[in-house]
Amino acid sequence: MHAPSPRTDGPTPSTPRFEGKELGLPVPQRYWAMLVIALSLTLAVLDSAIANVALPTIARNLNASAAASIWVVNAYQLAITISLLPMASLGDRIGYRRIYLSGLILFTVASLGCALSNSLATLALARVVQGFGAAGIMSVNTAIVRMIYPPAQLGRGVSINAMVVAVSSAVGPTVASGVLAIATWPWLFAINVPIGIAAIVGGFKALPMNPGHESPYDYLSAVMNAFVFGLLIFAVDGLGHGQRLGYVTLEALGALVVGYFFVRRQLTRPAPLLPIDLLRIPVFALSIGTSVCSFCAQMLAFVSLPFLLQETLGMSQVETGLLMTPWPAIIIIAAPIAGVLSDRISSGWLGGVGLAAMTVGLLLLATLGPHPDALQISWRMALCGAGFGIFQSPNNRTILSSAPRERSGGASGMLGTARLTGQTLGAALVALIFGVAPQSGTVVALYVAAGFSAVAAVVSTMRVMQKVTQPA
Repeated sequence: MHAPSPRTDGPTPSTPRFEGKELGLPVPQRYWAMLVIALSLTLAVLDSAIANVALPTIARNLNASAAASIWVVNAYQLAITISLLPMASLGDRIGYRRIYLSGLILFTVASLGCALSNSLATLALARVVQGFGAAGIMSVNTAIVRMIYPPAQLGRGVSINAMVVAVSSAVGPTVASGVLAIATWPWLFAINVPIGIAAIVGGFKALPMNPGHESPYDYLSAVMNAFVFGLLIFAVDGLGHGQRLGYVTLEALGALVVGYFFVRRQLTRPAPLLPIDLLRIPVFALSIGTSVCSFCAQMLAFVSLPFLLQETLGMSQVETGLLMTPWPAIIIIAAPIAGVLSDRISSGWLGGVGLAAMTVGLLLLATLGPHPDALQISWRMALCGAGFGIFQSPNNRTILSSAPRERSGGASGMLGTARLTGQTLGAALVALIFGVAPQSGTVVALYVAAGFSAVAAVVSTMRVMQKVTQPA
């Protein structure tokens, strides 16, 4: 490894090296660093989930329409999506620790801004800033995990990330309901401040540093990236929500035109912002494709299942929440086990088996009888969660380990972008399916989800013939 350049925070014993190979952080610093990672990631993921539950309350309190209040969610998601890859690229240049802590500080300050907002406009603006902070956290999150753990134990660190994301997504609605039961909506954001401060202090003490490089930052590519992903999100969202076809077409064409020149520019860069150099690595490209398809399948199911349970099967909101709990609950158990196994077994096989199980679970949910009992629903949910948990950690580990160490930021950013792309596509497809087939939309969405999951399983097994040639 090169010695830290003057651009980094300076030399530190927090990143031990032996014979040019990083060995990860020593214990107990490794545990403190992972605690910081877990707290930060929890805040970023949780804030996406809790806002959905609070939207009606926020709209009433701020005298805003339901349609306008959606921007409380969209502003956050859009800011994250358009800035993930630019943040990851900047992390490769100036160091992941700087990006991570800067994002965490920005997120914490913006959370206070959200809590103090007295209009929808100021809240949406604060959510944009908060989204940029969250992007700083998410973009280099797994790159830092790669520095915390030695290569032989990387799967364990990645599995902790997967578990934190699953837990945060699962408890988000519960946390929001609990806070709103005893306090006003600004407290949903105010509680981030003390947790964020604790994570910032811990981050300065425990997170490792890495040397950057002297290459100039590609600002034009960052702007082009924002236009491509922004226009694509607007086009997909507009298609799903019945926007005029002319507007959707213009947005899609705009994304394609800018995307063409964006990709051409990336082909000439030694360390491109859009990691085309990494996508040339077959196992990396296959893992990204698997990730997009699997997250699309999961989002198709997550959005459509509440409608199936409540409108078709007559369940209450509380019953729906309880019956869907086995899915994320089993991920919490399966992800760490799969993470340990991924240090020994090919992610192609683990992912293929896991996604095949998820496909079967989705098909079984789609073919539920008219009067299923709680057990029949719960074990199908658990099968889906187990399959997704077995797939996710090994897949993320392969994405990281197949990239050169100096391109860990690009791999980390691409991992997050694949997840968001899949989730956005899945949510838009549900809206589109519901519009085309309002009577049978829930069942059709589950069949489509099973199709995406099956494709992901096939793509995953294709990796068995590929070898990870880059150092882990």
